[in-house]
Amino acid sequence: MPPRKREYDEDDVRIRPGKSSRPRTRTRPKHDDAVDALVITVDRGRYGCVREDTGDLDVITAMRARELGRKSVVVGDRVALVGDSSGDAGTLARIVRISERTSVLRRTADDDDTTPEGRLERVVVANADQLVIVSALSDPPPRTGFIDRCLVAAYDADVEPLLCLTKSDLAGPEQVLDYYAELDLPYVLVGPGSDLDELRDRLAGRISVMVGHSGVGKSTLVNRLVPDALRAVGVVSAIGKGRHTSTSAVALRLPSVGKGGSVDKAGPGKKAGKGKDPGWIVDTPGIRSFGLAHVSAESLLHGFPDLVEGTLEDQPNCGHTAADTGCTLDAWVADGRADERRLASYRRLLASRAGDGDWRDQPEADLK
Repeated sequence: MPPRKREYDEDDVRIRPGKSSRPRTRTRPKHDDAVDALVITVDRGRYGCVREDTGDLDVITAMRARELGRKSVVVGDRVALVGDSSGDAGTLARIVRISERTSVLRRTADDDDTTPEGRLERVVVANADQLVIVSALSDPPPRTGFIDRCLVAAYDADVEPLLCLTKSDLAGPEQVLDYYAELDLPYVLVGPGSDLDELRDRLAGRISVMVGHSGVGKSTLVNRLVPDALRAVGVVSAIGKGRHTSTSAVALRLPSVGKGGSVDKAGPGKKAGKGKDPGWIVDTPGIRSFGLAHVSAESLLHGFPDLVEGTLEDQPNCGHTAADTGCTLDAWVADGRADERRLASYRRLLASRAGDGDWRDQPEADLK
């Protein structure tokens, strides 16, 4: 007997939904089992992370999950990891979430926003609490132009600045402090063999970014703060497979200081000491300056709080440059309400940002 022909009705009709109404066939996983971690190094698509909750500083190598899209991951980011987070050799975890950043310290490669290089904005570090500006008091002499730029970058990022004056055995800090007298800028003095108790107190419980020119003693200071710094950098940079370790930013855990000033060497693979959180420092050996093309002309003034009040009664649309006739900043300085060197520095940065000159060719403020 031949097979009976099937009869169809409306329940058998299948209509493919349009693109706009098509139901999703995939749901993103919630990753409830993800563990929290801090990114301490970034190198060519590989991220070195550590878990802050356990106090274990074994470095976990991770890669960014595809679902993050183009979201960047930088040193200082707090992330969620899935996969193998043991930190064992040859293991790899995935970064599936990036927590909202509390601060973003940025710089541009150059001040000229008319070129692609000048417009290139780089995130130095995320979630920093403090920018430590390391400057020598002598050999080389203080570079106030560099300090001013760092202050602008810090205020723009809502990060607290701290001036760290090294080589205090060669010169006194009076001239530098006088230059920044109106800012009430916090500072610490460091010399060869001096204790670092005050500096450690200011670093405790924070993520602090350290910047400074060559020769100011920043590397020496980092090695004094973290005795295992050289070994630590070598460990966390191993994920880069051979990249020179002195050119990439890296976060280093500060060791706990025991009784009598003894330092507990807490590098990767060791437990951090108990008690008060000693904090983290981010060493940035590859950063020598801060291009400010990403900072608006209005925000640039916030790096000079001693000049702000002098602009309150200024003429509309005044650019505060030397070419602006009638700018009230000139009278403000002439009346002794601000240092003329500060106004000169502010106007140099304005001119540099406008592409009217290279800030590196400008003389430093005279501290004599």
